[in-house]
Amino acid sequence: IKQGEMGDSMYVVQGGRVEVLQDSNKAGEQHLAFLDTGDFFGEMAVFEKEMRSATVRAAGEARVLRVDKKALLTRIREDPLLAVNLLKTMSGRIRHLNAEVARHKKTKL
Repeated sequence: IKQGEMGDSMYVVQGGRVEVLQDSNKAGEQHLAFLDTGDFFGEMAVFEKEMRSATVRAAGEARVLRVDKKALLTRIREDPLLAVNLLKTMSGRIRHLNAEVARHKKTKL
């Protein structure tokens, strides 16, 4: 997926590894994370109609499963624990970002 594009689906890494990158006018392309088998990305596009906030590309050979909004909502109805697991992962990512912001603020003081 490419930063700035509209998205309507998320992806699950089924094999290999992908890299998450964000392009900033000031700093250029910045590495954010590597995601491995079992990880997912692009989920924000399923929940909100916004442009993709990052680019994700294969880091070597990778296999991903595309999950559109309808399919995801169907699976959540079948297994509500899936929604809980998605929220746990998203919450962990926010917690990690908060720690990074705090760390950067301390280094600027």
